[in-house]
Amino acid sequence: MSITELLHIKYPIMQGAMAQIAKAPLVAAVSNAGGLGIIASGGMSGEELRAEIQKTKALTDKPFGVNLMLMMTNIEELTAVIIEEGVKVVTTGAGTPKTYMPIWKEAGITVIPVVPSVLIARKMEQLGADAVVAEGTEAGGHVGETTTMALLPQVVDAVSIPVIAAGGIGDGRGIAAAFALGAQGVQIGTRFLATDECPVHENFKLACLKAKDRDTVVTGRRNGAPVRSIKNKMIKEYQRLEDENVDRDVLEELTLGSLRKAVQEGDTENGSVMAGQITGMITEIKPVDALIQEMMTQATETVSALTVK
Repeated sequence: MSITELLHIKYPIMQGAMAQIAKAPLVAAVSNAGGLGIIASGGMSGEELRAEIQKTKALTDKPFGVNLMLMMTNIEELTAVIIEEGVKVVTTGAGTPKTYMPIWKEAGITVIPVVPSVLIARKMEQLGADAVVAEGTEAGGHVGETTTMALLPQVVDAVSIPVIAAGGIGDGRGIAAAFALGAQGVQIGTRFLATDECPVHENFKLACLKAKDRDTVVTGRRNGAPVRSIKNKMIKEYQRLEDENVDRDVLEELTLGSLRKAVQEGDTENGSVMAGQITGMITEIKPVDALIQEMMTQATETVSALTVK
């Protein structure tokens, strides 16, 4: 079964679950355009998630999913809401879905963990995952160590379930490359930041447009919580403190509320502008539907051009 058949979508494109960003306007726009929008539930209470699901339902009658960060303490509450609201796709990160897998499967939910390694991909298949997202370190936000181009074919060879590629994919050429490496679909986050429907402050979008190929950096590797963001005043201070080997508490104090500052308040110097390395490819803000159509057309043309002479 293909990813489009599994998820009941037109195009093999999933939208990344970007914290405080992947909400109803963007999620519904991606689903309406033929992909799979995904609500980022990180930091939400059960009722906040219910409200976001209902807002999304009001904007689309197409399938959409919910991402669960499994390190959160209220996963049982969020799971109950997901089941009650009839959401049929869950993606997971930051922990193992082992405890909740039987509950989700009994409810008929398709489960797709995001994985950074072959070892974890195999474990997710053993637990009963329907597919996995193999995410390379090029991605924005929390990242692993291995690049997408190296990770993806190894995961494809290691598991028998469908593999979705993520990290560093921002146009149709990236989609074609992912399929060439064995993926059945792609998950895209950063490119959707610069869309009309993305509910972030305009300054955040402009920061993505301004960023060049080397303007993102990973912080937090030393304390085991690597995050990729666009360089700014706050990130430079974080790097300085990291070099001085300060306590983790000092670093956490610096970043407290930093994502909200950037996403909601538009403070792109003191806030966390999480984005992937493909920001250097983003040159304009456009509607989600136009973007997806453009990417799929380019992907098809790229594959058609690969003829052996």
